[in-house]
Amino acid sequence: MLRAAGVGAGDEVVVPAFGNVEVTEAVTQAGALPVFADIEPAGYCLDASAVEAAITPRTAGIVVVHRFGRRADIARLHVLGQRHGLLVLEQGESEAPYDEMAQRRERAAYLDAKLKGVRTPDGGSGHTYQQYVVRVPGNGRPDRDAFARALRAKGVECRVPVKTPVHRLPEFRSRVALPETERAADETLALPVDASLTKREMQRTVSACNALGGLLQPAF
Repeated sequence: MLRAAGVGAGDEVVVPAFGNVEVTEAVTQAGALPVFADIEPAGYCLDASAVEAAITPRTAGIVVVHRFGRRADIARLHVLGQRHGLLVLEQGESEAPYDEMAQRRERAAYLDAKLKGVRTPDGGSGHTYQQYVVRVPGNGRPDRDAFARALRAKGVECRVPVKTPVHRLPEFRSRVALPETERAADETLALPVDASLTKREMQRTVSACNALGGLLQPAF
């Protein structure tokens, strides 16, 4: 799509560093230079203000990635693209069937109501909970990775959604300041909300998280 739109050598394309490397690779394969912009902390998608700050006379486009079942502020980003004459491309996520989506939302609502000691996700409008991502800040106490190990030891499947932001990878290393991206990469943890989960499994997740949450500073 980038090549078809005429993006190539000498052009810059603004992309998120929080997420999959494939978007950045696509920019380089088109011959353009990826420029990383920070995310907004609630939805983990590109922050329009950060994108605007990253725009230069060489900027040709923006690639917007919707994350974890929550959509980016695409209307604001399209306005930004129109103002600067930029191509705006979106990368979405695979859509789950309606019944499965409803069950994910039901499980997410249960976790929202029961979890303590972690920051639950900001649901926002139309969140489909492809992943239920909480925050586990370290604050000098047990950090996200220790928290995840302890959860797994209690039989709760969880995973770090973005282990290394793209701007930290050797092939794309950049000195750009992305404080929200860095913080999200260090603090986020995806808990299970699959439609197949039983009530007992959901209760186990809550019990394990709440027991461990008491080790964290009560700053939520």
